[in-house]
Amino acid sequence: MVNAPVRVRFCPSPTGNPHVGLVRTALFNWAFARHQGGTLVFRIEDTDAARDSEDSYNQLLESMRWLGFDWDEGPEVGGPHAPYRQSQRMDIYKDVADKLLAGGYAYHCYCTTEELDTRRDAARAAGKPSGYDGHCRELSAEQIAAYEAEGRTSIVRFRMPDEALTFTDLVRGELTFQPENVPDYGIVRANGAPLYTLVNPVDDALMEITHVLRGEDLLSSTPRQLALYKALIELGIAKDTPAFGHLPYVMGEGNKKLSKRDPQASLNLYRERGFLPEGLLNYLSLLGWSIAEDRDIFSIDEMVAAFDIADVNANPARFDLKKCEHINAEHIRKMDVKAFTEACGPWLKAPFAPWAPESFDAEQFAEIAPHAQTRVTVLSDITANVDFLFLDEPATDEASWNKAMKEGSDALLTTARAKLAEAEWNADALKNAILAAGEEHGLKLGKAQAPVRVAVTGRTIGLPLFESLEILGREKTLARVDAALAKLAA
Repeated sequence: MVNAPVRVRFCPSPTGNPHVGLVRTALFNWAFARHQGGTLVFRIEDTDAARDSEDSYNQLLESMRWLGFDWDEGPEVGGPHAPYRQSQRMDIYKDVADKLLAGGYAYHCYCTTEELDTRRDAARAAGKPSGYDGHCRELSAEQIAAYEAEGRTSIVRFRMPDEALTFTDLVRGELTFQPENVPDYGIVRANGAPLYTLVNPVDDALMEITHVLRGEDLLSSTPRQLALYKALIELGIAKDTPAFGHLPYVMGEGNKKLSKRDPQASLNLYRERGFLPEGLLNYLSLLGWSIAEDRDIFSIDEMVAAFDIADVNANPARFDLKKCEHINAEHIRKMDVKAFTEACGPWLKAPFAPWAPESFDAEQFAEIAPHAQTRVTVLSDITANVDFLFLDEPATDEASWNKAMKEGSDALLTTARAKLAEAEWNADALKNAILAAGEEHGLKLGKAQAPVRVAVTGRTIGLPLFESLEILGREKTLARVDAALAKLAA
């Protein structure tokens, strides 16, 4: 191909919720364009009227914005190759299809579905490839007239060359496809609607895309597109053939390709749980690429600076939710505490927060936030970590209560209550009070603080206890210990 400025594209279909595999493809294209100082074209492939929806289209744009991807051409931005929605480019595709037919690069196929199935079954039975057998490739004018007199409709098929096709994949190296494995294929339906096999490469050609980085599942269509590009160049429609790079599969549970039906595949799930875009993208970048052998945590700017498509691994990458959560947690730790406090905002009010709006105290939350920041994995974890501050009484579950309140807990709590009542109200003094209470009962600090923690916060684990008591305040802390003692007595 020519040595042209880099132009890549991200071209999803607006069907359903965005998929993390789709996000990984967008990320690699975006990072490649930004690293190369090139252009990212954002194009919407919405020719499937039965599946595409305006809601999904809006979700795609909102998801791109949330992830921090900017695009140089496309919806809301415009550009020299507008429009960037395929549904608005139908006249273009019809014109190209007509030129392919006129030039002999394509032909009308009148085979019925039943005829195709019969011939495919016969080919399989004979141990031969079962793709289209070229039945209508060289129809005479009389045969065409006879078919049309029968009232048959036709699709348009592209005429594949009778020779092997070889290209160098940017990820997989040199690949060759034999002609018997890549038969003539449809590019226009019988109703005149263009197929993906036509519109995708035509748009790439007209938008002068130089590099096509896409999923491995589309690899089998590449020889078709190479042949089509050759025709488009000869017709003067395309300037050049882009370089192709096929990104590895993202695998889910049981080493099966992650599909839209897998719960962990939906981008919306990660947004709702409070993943940071930086954390999610950091993890997704590791699905087929690495910045260094011994380094998993890095910023998106660092990824862009280092990204090279030649470093992408061709082997399938397994999606590991635990590792994704770990990386997100590390990005949360790196946040400025003010930014963390602001990012938690949505999870501190309805419908996530279980407390009344008037019970929330922003000053208390600002005090507890630095301690919470070191504990949460995703932002939605914040609600359960701080609810003890804003509820009238702690949300104690029976399992936590039974685990902490052993025989003698009432005596320990009575002693602890007395020492807390006398203590200065700061974390160090409160720790010493509980330590002293434990010593009187022959317990180390870990055992002594467990009943206090459950009495005050409702949970056996959580934020640092003594800092939490300091922020909650003397009055509420002592009232909750009293309530626990009353419950034990009952």
